Amino acid sequence: MDISIIVPAYNEVESLPELTDWIRKVMQERSFSYEILIIDDGSNDGTFDKIEDLHQSHAAIKGIKFRRNYGKSAALNVGFAAAQGDVIITMDADLQDSPDEIPELYRRIKEEKLDLISGWKKKRYDPLSKTIPTKFFNAATRKMSGINNLHDFNCGLKAYRKEVVKNIEVYGEMHRYIPVLAKWAGFHKIEEQIVEHRARKYGTTKFGFSRFINGFLDLLSIFFVGKFGKRPMHFFGTMGVLSFLIGTIMALWIIGEKLYHIAAHIKLEREVTDQPLFYIALVAVILGSQLFLTGFVAELVSRNSVNRNNYQIEKEVL
Repeated sequence: MDISIIVPAYNEVESLPELTDWIRKVMQERSFSYEILIIDDGSNDGTFDKIEDLHQSHAAIKGIKFRRNYGKSAALNVGFAAAQGDVIITMDADLQDSPDEIPELYRRIKEEKLDLISGWKKKRYDPLSKTIPTKFFNAATRKMSGINNLHDFNCGLKAYRKEVVKNIEVYGEMHRYIPVLAKWAGFHKIEEQIVEHRARKYGTTKFGFSRFINGFLDLLSIFFVGKFGKRPMHFFGTMGVLSFLIGTIMALWIIGEKLYHIAAHIKLEREVTDQPLFYIALVAVILGSQLFLTGFVAELVSRNSVNRNNYQIEKEVL
């Protein structure tokens, strides 16, 4: 199979017929063998009923329905696992991504031997309240990840080699940083393509202000997981040892000072337990011990939970 197109959908019943017809037209014009995987993320507006109807008329349209809303990352992860095409295309269900971009994305993946192409919606139809924070997060992600040739990490329209999606795990809200996950999995041929951004035709956006807070937290999370996820002791252990050493040095200073005063028969102005430094040293030693133990436990447990990507799937049309 040439192409798998993965479309996460949440309450997008109105847009799916137009989107799938458009994709079919583009695929047939280029004689691609393909499948359209629509992942219904717990919709309550009849989205999966529409997917079943579309499947009846065209077998290449397939669907997976979550029992409840898990989020876009979960939908993509399940879609990646089910995809069979040599090239995987992801796009949003709201018709803001154009299927006309697919042939060029496919060509570049195959001919230029790229691992991943991320779309860049250079001209956007979003308000400033959305575009300004997005620019900030993209700049911060470029700095942290070292992927300096991407302007828009969160663009829903992306193309991947099959090997990439089969070797990365998207969880939580990490769909915003898939190029970073791919790079840390060893796929370094990552490029960008300017794509069309279309105004939403049906429904309303599913993203509110909380996405910016979550985006910042996810950025910190992916930086930490990428750098220390396989070796948490390097972070917690280092911080713990430093805190413990600082506390120990303070404690030794206090003890040495008292012993000096005793040896020199000099009366202490304040008892050891009356000095703020004593309590700072005590807290530093305790905190250092706790951080070290945290790193040790994290090293044993690791970040790989066997249940992290278990999602309740209600129905499938494959």
